[in-house]
Amino acid sequence: MSHAAPSGPSSAPPLDPVVRGQLSVMMFLQFAVWGSWFVVFFPYLLGLKFTGEQAGTLMGNMALGAIVSTLVTGYVADRFINSEWLMGLCHLLGAGFLYLIATTQDPGQFNTLFALTFGYAILYNPTLVLANSITFRHVPDGQRDFPGIRVMGTLGWIAAGFAIDFVFAQDGKTAADSNGPLLLAAGLSAVLGVFSFLLPKTPPTAKAGDAIPFVKALGLFKDFSFAVFFLVSLAITVVLAFYYTVTGEFLKSACGVQNIGSTMLIGQVCETIFLPLLPLFLWRIGMKGVLILGMACWGLRYFLFANAGPEGLPFALAIAGVALHGFCFDFFFAAGFIHCDNEAPKDIRASAQALFSFLTYGVGMWLGSVLSGILLDRYTNPETKVVDWSGFWMVPSIGVFVCLAVFVLFFRMTPKKPAAPTPAEEKEQW
Repeated sequence: MSHAAPSGPSSAPPLDPVVRGQLSVMMFLQFAVWGSWFVVFFPYLLGLKFTGEQAGTLMGNMALGAIVSTLVTGYVADRFINSEWLMGLCHLLGAGFLYLIATTQDPGQFNTLFALTFGYAILYNPTLVLANSITFRHVPDGQRDFPGIRVMGTLGWIAAGFAIDFVFAQDGKTAADSNGPLLLAAGLSAVLGVFSFLLPKTPPTAKAGDAIPFVKALGLFKDFSFAVFFLVSLAITVVLAFYYTVTGEFLKSACGVQNIGSTMLIGQVCETIFLPLLPLFLWRIGMKGVLILGMACWGLRYFLFANAGPEGLPFALAIAGVALHGFCFDFFFAAGFIHCDNEAPKDIRASAQALFSFLTYGVGMWLGSVLSGILLDRYTNPETKVVDWSGFWMVPSIGVFVCLAVFVLFFRMTPKKPAAPTPAEEKEQW
C-alpha cells in the first residue's frame, strides 16, 4: 500500500492565495494556543507543590483526551458536520476550560484540576486533526503545499513563547511562576474559535451508506509496512513526551535558564527553517529516509541532554539539543502526516489522520507524560531533591534508537498500484 515519493516537482495548480491566507492564520493560532501554556505547565505545577507524578499525570491528560476524543471527531467530521464548525465550537468551549485551569491552583484540588485538564484535552486534541484535515482538503497538492502552511503553526508557537517570556518573566521570575500563560491561551482560543467559522467550507466526505470511516482506517494495518509505521510512531512518541513534559524543568534547574519559553523556541526557529524544505528532502531521499533522519535526531537530542549542564560546552549541548527540534518534528511527525494522507482513501482521510494522532498525540504522549513524571521522581534524590539528569535522559535516548533499529529493519516503501477508475471517469475518458 505504501508508495515512494514522487519523482519530480508537482504539476498541480497553484494554491489560491486567499485560501492560503485563511489556512495560515488558522494554523498560526492553532499552535499559538498550545505553545502559550504547554511548555511551562509542568514546572508551573511543580511550583504549586504538586509532585512529579501528579504533574506528569496532569500533563498526560492532554494526550489522554486525544485517546478519547480524536477518533470520534474524525468520524463526525467525515460524516456529519462541517470541520470548520466543529473546530470553532471546540475552541470556544476550550477557552472557558483554560480559564478555569488557570484559576485552580491548590494542590489539594488535584481531582478538580484533573477533570478540567482532561475536559480541555477532549476539546483541543480534535482540533489538531481538524486543522490538518481542513488544510489537506483545500490544497491542490498536500506534499507540496502542506509544509508551507504548517510552518505558520510553528511561527504561532514561537510568537507565543516570546510573548509569555516578555510579559510574565520579570524580576527574576520565569513564565512558569505565573498562571498568565494559561490566561493568554484562553484568549487566543476564543479568537480562533470565532475565526474558525470564517474558514473555507469543509463538509463531510463519507456517504451515509459507507462503512464507519474509523473501521476502514483500521484496514490500513493490513499493509505490513504501514502497520510498522503506526506502531513505531506510537513507541517513539512515548519518548517524545519526555521532551514536552520535562524539558522546561530541566532547563530551569539543571541549566540555569530563566527565559524557558524563548529558549525552547530555538527548536521552533529551526523547525521554521526546515519545514518548507521538507518537500525537497522527500523528493531527494524519500519518505523512509526522511523518517529515519527524524528518529535519529530524537535519540541524539536526548543524548546531548544527558551530557548537558549550566555553562560552557555542557550548556552548548543543551542548546544544541533544543535546536534539534526542527529536525525531530519536521522529519518525523510532519512527514508522517503527509505519509498518512498519501495512503488513506479520500473518504476516510480525516479518520486516517485521526488514527495517526490517536496513536501519537494520544496513546504515546499519554504514556510518555505519565512515565516521565514517574521517572523524574525515580531519579530525584529524596533528601536533596537533586535530579540525576544524565541517567534520566539516557532512558529515552536508548528507547529512540531501539525504535529506529526496528523501523530500518522492517519498514519498506513499495510502489502503490493506481486505483481502478470509477464508471464516471471511464465515461469521461471515452
